[in-house]
Amino acid sequence: MSEKTHKLKMSRYPVILVVVALLSLCRMSVAMEEKKTYIIHMAKSQMPATFNDDHAHWYDSSLKSVSDSAEMLYVYNNVVHGFSARLTPQEAESLETQPGILSVLPELKYQLHTTRTPTFLGLDKGADFFPESDAMSDVIIGVLDTGVWPESKSFDDTGLGPVPASWKGQCESGTNFSSSNCNRKLIGARYFSRGYETTLGPIDESRESKSARDDDGHGTHTSTTAGGSVVQGASLFGYAPGTARGMATRARVAVYKVCWVGGCFSSDILAAMDKAIDDNVNVLSLSLGGGISDYYRDSVAIGAFAAMEKGILVSCSAGNAGPSPYSLSNVAPWITTVGAGTLDRDFPAYVSLGNGKNFSGVSLYKGNSLSNKMLPFVFAGNASNVTNGNLCMTGTLIPEKVKGKIVLCDRGINARVQKGSVVKAAGGAGMVLTNTAANGEELVADAHLLPATAVGQKTGDAIRDYLTSDSNPMATILFEGTKVGIEPSPVVAAFSSRGPNSITPEILKPDIIAPGVNILAGWTGAVGPTGLEEDDRRVGFNIISGTSMSCPHVSGLAALLKGAHPEWSPAAIRSALMTTAYTAYKNGGAIQDVSTGKPSTLFDHGAGHVDPVSALNPGLVYDITADDYLDFLCALNYTPSQINSLARRNFTCNESKKYSVTDLNYPSFAVSFPAESAARTGSAGSSSIKYSRTLTNVGPAGTYKVTVTSPSNSVKIMVEPETLSFSQMNEKKSYTVTFTAPSMSSSTTNVFGRIEWSDEKHVVGSPVAISWT
Repeated sequence: MSEKTHKLKMSRYPVILVVVALLSLCRMSVAMEEKKTYIIHMAKSQMPATFNDDHAHWYDSSLKSVSDSAEMLYVYNNVVHGFSARLTPQEAESLETQPGILSVLPELKYQLHTTRTPTFLGLDKGADFFPESDAMSDVIIGVLDTGVWPESKSFDDTGLGPVPASWKGQCESGTNFSSSNCNRKLIGARYFSRGYETTLGPIDESRESKSARDDDGHGTHTSTTAGGSVVQGASLFGYAPGTARGMATRARVAVYKVCWVGGCFSSDILAAMDKAIDDNVNVLSLSLGGGISDYYRDSVAIGAFAAMEKGILVSCSAGNAGPSPYSLSNVAPWITTVGAGTLDRDFPAYVSLGNGKNFSGVSLYKGNSLSNKMLPFVFAGNASNVTNGNLCMTGTLIPEKVKGKIVLCDRGINARVQKGSVVKAAGGAGMVLTNTAANGEELVADAHLLPATAVGQKTGDAIRDYLTSDSNPMATILFEGTKVGIEPSPVVAAFSSRGPNSITPEILKPDIIAPGVNILAGWTGAVGPTGLEEDDRRVGFNIISGTSMSCPHVSGLAALLKGAHPEWSPAAIRSALMTTAYTAYKNGGAIQDVSTGKPSTLFDHGAGHVDPVSALNPGLVYDITADDYLDFLCALNYTPSQINSLARRNFTCNESKKYSVTDLNYPSFAVSFPAESAARTGSAGSSSIKYSRTLTNVGPAGTYKVTVTSPSNSVKIMVEPETLSFSQMNEKKSYTVTFTAPSMSSSTTNVFGRIEWSDEKHVVGSPVAISWT
């Protein structure tokens, strides 16, 4: 190479470097300019007088101080003093330094927690316990979900009077939905999509309606579970036949669509809760969750706090991340957190093998059966060229190896019903879906597209052994319809999220469990029961499972209690449901956990399984005011701005007052001792923690005596006083509980006990969970 050429090439390098540097800067600039949705909390008291009490003008001025182009998505009036907007990270950071700004929080995405129930809960006793008064039909249940299918028979308004005068909401028109779709049962319908669309782009109206119409099914199912009318002759393909009815058949329903194909966004959820408060709902039902975060950063907790202050009970699903510990969502103490249990109903479908052995499973398949005909049987993992072929995912099965055969598929990753669709598309004649260790023995029935049944892990292992040991394996599937009277029931569902409470260990969560497995309720006409695109079947009712299903049971029961006791606060209603819940079967055995096959614990079922008939007349309740919750926030050492983000007002904790989370008047006790620590009080090597509680009489005069079930000889529980006498309605009496326990390692097994107050007519029960952390 000549020196001239070398110099020429070298002279190009600076140019190349400059271009590369410029490109890098461009990429960095684009990345830095990428906008996200933020929720901005404002300190209302700090608004300058020049804005003449025009909050929206103040918000807009604050926003324009950091961005000329940014626009507000929503202005919030009830759940938050503030607004939401699209900002770059730099703009958000700059905005947070402006006067009057409490916090600028990035938006979060939330996900949905996806007949015989009234009889199982004792609601068939009807008017004897829940008189159908005008007050009952004045209760309004607000449901935040995927919308509503207004044509469902469960929204028949026959026999209902005029819409309650307290109702201030609307029935909004939109794609495939008009105001005439509402009636005296479905009294309101709104939709919220600005947060969703600014993040994911315009809604694809060929896939879903930009309106309150439910194209998914989930929202129709939850809303009809909570407040659906009585429908005779309901079933899914003949399964679970009988009368379908919501928990509160005379309550009114208002639907707020916040969930779309791509999820549920917190700016939309807050906007819906904001409107629901304006609309004057009495109960809010949210079958969704978005992980766990401090209460002042959690949009659902923030919205629920405002709702609670307005006397609205907020019921939320605990989540479907069980049976792992610390898997709960929605754990704020002003939220009623609901886990899932089973009914006494099942849908058996047996696998009959060529060696003469039969194994039980469950299915909701309706169609051409296998006519007891034995067919070749193959394991999906042996009919695929991919490593995860056992999961029957799309495109993984070799048609030549499954055609005309029954295929054994492992549960996991893709949807259960989709696995059946994959087998069918490859020419398979049927499917046996087996649980793996993650699901254990929990069986969830599905309306499969081909003859199929689901079996537990142990059964699956036995079937797999047969497949590997027999040179010519054969099988068939026998469908047995609907069976009732299944025992034991309820059992805690394996998928139901579990405690302890990772935010505040001293608050026991979940609060209660309710039916959440194989629940029959109304469905959309837009998709089939599986939700798959290839499912062209249409049904009026569907059977699905999840804490999404248990939550609206409690929402509806709360509406019943609100109708019977209009003066009760949200805390009083929750207390009545918790203190009357049961933790044992009629034979005395403890409620079981399907994931272990052993008795469930308080971190699985909370106070127990709801018993609405007993909850109607609890005798005493643990009431909690908004001020009590503010003291609780002080006990958490929240800063004034963090408290303001939740309470929407200035509140300064009293430095001379000793705040303790153990003083929150909760109906349950979660006691967390320090592991291997020196004693704080009492004898050497032990610790004592004192809790205080106040009971309010909501029944006749009476004297209540306490009974303590101590979890172990080493843990002492002392209640003072041991007797409480009430002479009149709404009288309050306080007591203290001192828990004393030896120091233990953090690996020590949790122990559980119970405190009960009884006047021989009522039993007011509180679970006690003790752990070492």
